[in-house]
Amino acid sequence: MVYAESTPTPRKRGRPPKIDGEYRQTREAICHAGLAALTEKGFSATGLDEILRAVGVPKGSFYHFFSSKEAFGAELISQYAAYFAHKLDKFFLDEKMTPLARVEAFCVDAERGMRRYGFRRGCLVGNLGQEMGGLPEAYRAQLVEVLEDWQRRLALCLEAAKQAKEIPAEADCASSAAFFWIGWEGAVLRAKLERKATPLKVFAESFLVGVRR
Repeated sequence: MVYAESTPTPRKRGRPPKIDGEYRQTREAICHAGLAALTEKGFSATGLDEILRAVGVPKGSFYHFFSSKEAFGAELISQYAAYFAHKLDKFFLDEKMTPLARVEAFCVDAERGMRRYGFRRGCLVGNLGQEMGGLPEAYRAQLVEVLEDWQRRLALCLEAAKQAKEIPAEADCASSAAFFWIGWEGAVLRAKLERKATPLKVFAESFLVGVRR
């Protein structure tokens, strides 16, 4: 299917009109519905009609907000990355807990989040990574960048654990962080498949035991 391209009309100078607020609200509603659908079913299995019906927006109006479905997907990746980075900082930078307790708290919170939706929803980045063969090639670099950002944030937390003597001084925090996200994404996929938390618990416990050695 070919998606029409649209060129945005240049905004006039001065105070933004009231309609700009309505535009932002509708755009945010479309993105919210898109994120919910893609974390549950993925990109290929999710049609625009389904997303737009959820927010009461006519399909013809979609192109007032996004130039194409590809551009919409790229925006969803960016929004999810920002949301998840904030979540990671909430846990990994929380100095009220020891560094490894922060990692454990993140895992517990993630399990709680999946349970809230009956383990139907997973990770947007993981879902899209599984579909990469059928997605726009531009998504590849974007997804890799997101995963590398998550790894850097965890590596900093593990460095703090090293300083606190929770993990050995010779530990390779960057490699451990990469290992975590490779395994964690697999655990999320398995939890979604089995509709239960066991894979998350098994991986989190194994990682924390291993990183302490």
